[in-house]
Amino acid sequence: MKKLFFLLPLVLVLLLIGCGHSVKRVDADKQIDLSGYWNDTDVRLASDHLIKEALATPRLNTYYSTYGRLPVIIVGRFRNSSDEHIDTSILSQRLEASILASGKAQFVASGDLRDDLRAERLDQQQGYTDDATMARLGREVGANFMLTGSVKSIVDSYDKTATRSYFITAELTDITTNMRLWIGEYNEIKKVIRRPSARP
Repeated sequence: MKKLFFLLPLVLVLLLIGCGHSVKRVDADKQIDLSGYWNDTDVRLASDHLIKEALATPRLNTYYSTYGRLPVIIVGRFRNSSDEHIDTSILSQRLEASILASGKAQFVASGDLRDDLRAERLDQQQGYTDDATMARLGREVGANFMLTGSVKSIVDSYDKTATRSYFITAELTDITTNMRLWIGEYNEIKKVIRRPSARP
C-alpha cells in the first residue's frame, strides 16, 4: 500500500508529460486554414495585391513630375466591418512599408505614434535639453493624402456548410479636396467551411 502511495505522484507526472502539446515550425508562406476565419494567408494575399495596384497607379507615379515633390501620406482608419475580430493594422502597415520602400511617397506618423512624438517634443522644451539638439515645435510636415481602407465579409450558410467571402479595399484621398487619388480592391478570398454544427 505504501509503495502504491509513493508511485501515484510519479504516475500522475508521467501522465501530464504525455498530455503535453507539440509545436512544429513551418514556412511562413505556407497556407494553413484551421478555423475558416481570416488568417495570415489572407493578409498576405490581400496586401500583396493592393500594394501592386497602388504602386502601379499612374497618378502616384506622375505626382513627382507634376508637383516636383513626393506625395506625403498619413495612415487613417482601416475599418473592420466583418463579423469577426480582424487586426486591420497588419494590413495597413504592410501597405505603408511597401509604398515607402518603393520611393514613390513619404509617410508621416499617425495615431498613438504621433501623440508620443508630440509629447517628446514638448518635454524637450522644459529646459533640460540642449538647445542645439532640441526638436523644434511647428515643424511637422503636413500630409497631402490619407490612406484608409476596410475589410468586409459575407457569410452564407446552410445546414452544416458555410461560405465566407472577404472584400478588402484601400483608398488614397486628397486631404484638401477630398478627391480620390487611388482606390484598390481585392475580393478573391472565398472559403467553404464544413462543420459538425451549422455555425459559420
